[in-house]
Amino acid sequence: MKIGTPLTRSATKILFLGAGELGKEVIIALQRYGAEVIAVDRYENAPGMQVAHRSDVINMANQEELRSLILKEKPNLIVPEIEAIATAELLKIEQEGIAEIIPTARAVNLTMNREGIRRLAAEELGLPTSTYRFASTLEELRSSAQEIGYPVIAKPVMSSSGKGQSFVKNPEQIESAWEYALKAGRVNHTRVIVEEVIEFDFEITLLTVRSREASGNIATSFCEPVGHIQVQGDYVESWQPQNMSASALAEAKRIAEAVTTNLGGRGIFGVELFVKGDKVYFSEVSPRPHDTGMVTMITQNQSEFELHARAILGLPVSPVLTTPGASAVIYGKLEAKGIAYEGLDQALSLPNTEVRLFGKPESFERRRMGVALAAAPTTDMARITAKEAAAKVKPVEG
Repeated sequence: MKIGTPLTRSATKILFLGAGELGKEVIIALQRYGAEVIAVDRYENAPGMQVAHRSDVINMANQEELRSLILKEKPNLIVPEIEAIATAELLKIEQEGIAEIIPTARAVNLTMNREGIRRLAAEELGLPTSTYRFASTLEELRSSAQEIGYPVIAKPVMSSSGKGQSFVKNPEQIESAWEYALKAGRVNHTRVIVEEVIEFDFEITLLTVRSREASGNIATSFCEPVGHIQVQGDYVESWQPQNMSASALAEAKRIAEAVTTNLGGRGIFGVELFVKGDKVYFSEVSPRPHDTGMVTMITQNQSEFELHARAILGLPVSPVLTTPGASAVIYGKLEAKGIAYEGLDQALSLPNTEVRLFGKPESFERRRMGVALAAAPTTDMARITAKEAAAKVKPVEG
């Protein structure tokens, strides 16, 4: 692998589509290896823009704007970091040989749409999933929920971080679930997935890495499973490792490898799975670092961001756990621009803690503005400390 010098004719140029907190960490990791990075997002001063070599603000779901920027920058690699992208245009870009899409344009296109990835996992690969239906109208949603049996989960086929997701207990809640799904979807798309509620013991993210070996072949490796708690589909706490039986872990790896091998390419994938005893069910997969995986910034020598950067560049990876740890989200707690934070010194006075404040220019009540991390001899101890550290960081008016 040959890497050039940033801001020169030899530069290895990487275009990041999406510059949030996850992208920011990957950008930093890539720059440590000498890559030149251009960060793109829908708003100015996004977290990744604050560390990239340069940035652009465009509507990434607009095919013309996206193609124009790609042709202007002429990147070697394009790394999509969000769902709201004109993925059909990325397929054309890849087919035309203009740039390589990470992990592949097909993977990005399939995983942006819950319908595509669910049909791939359940119908093509035969992997265990919850019972599901797709609905394009309110009446289809109503009949699908009736077929599956209440309660059900309803969510847009195109969204992320729990946006638009509803836990529907009875027919009276169907209409509000439909309206919420349409309102909260990442792109204009009147289609919803409705699925049965699996009474799982816990859910995990299995961070799965596809990287190039010295022989040139692509190998699959795994981080230790990440346990997490979500509220309305949005991650609030995670820990690593999640304790699970050897047979359940083997099944989780089998499912994750089947999906990611089919998607192909290089990089890290966040494979979401439900676990009940020794049974494992596929839920979703993201072809990029996962928000629950932020815990790896304190549990591994190579975090999920470092692993992604190395895999992207064709470098060796080592997803080894060095200590149990946990993460807890720091919310904005107020609606304001340019907020400040108090209590960072108190949070970092706790043993074996770290805090990452993302630098988002605008705060909302439930917007993720930072994360507290803690290492400890056990995940239970780490979770207590991480939550305590997060509680000490107080967002205030700037």
